[in-house]
Amino acid sequence: MVNKKEILNILVKVGAVMEGHFLLTSGMHSDKYIQCAKLMQYPQYTEAFSKAIAQQFDGNKVDIVMGPAIGGIILSYEVARQIGARSIFAERENGKMQLRRGFTIEKGEKILIVEDVVTTGGSVKECLSIAEQQGGIVIGISSIIDRSPSPPSFSSIFKPLIRLNLNIYSPEECPLCKKGVKLQKPGSRKA
Repeated sequence: MVNKKEILNILVKVGAVMEGHFLLTSGMHSDKYIQCAKLMQYPQYTEAFSKAIAQQFDGNKVDIVMGPAIGGIILSYEVARQIGARSIFAERENGKMQLRRGFTIEKGEKILIVEDVVTTGGSVKECLSIAEQQGGIVIGISSIIDRSPSPPSFSSIFKPLIRLNLNIYSPEECPLCKKGVKLQKPGSRKA
């Protein structure tokens, strides 16, 4: 299992840790952004991190590993491969997260939700809602990184691989905005 120092070293090595002025998916601003898509270019690292997530849920029956698009697609697939489960993802249509492409959850299926980076937990909460509405039982949640200012409250156990205490600012209080630093939007959600 990879440890926190190894995870950080790998993220830096692949260029996933970015510095600047960023608009996060949540609408908040930050001087650091973790672009896990850069990590997912390397199957050996994706496999190692996915194996570490899967190991956190050893002993739990998992039928489905679910991730929110886009960050959770590759990760949910690889975690599902490690566990021997099915992989599905939820995606936005008209601004609302939902299952598409024929994905279904049968009543009573055990679900593990995974995400690359959690900031506010909004996408994960939407996946939780979908799973529960379809009759699934969420046995846990994981992410590579939890960068939330305080641990998000989910209705199921949350086991991120690492927690990072990174600066997050409201747009009104962002010191980078006040300095006129150009804002970048590297995430996938449309503004």
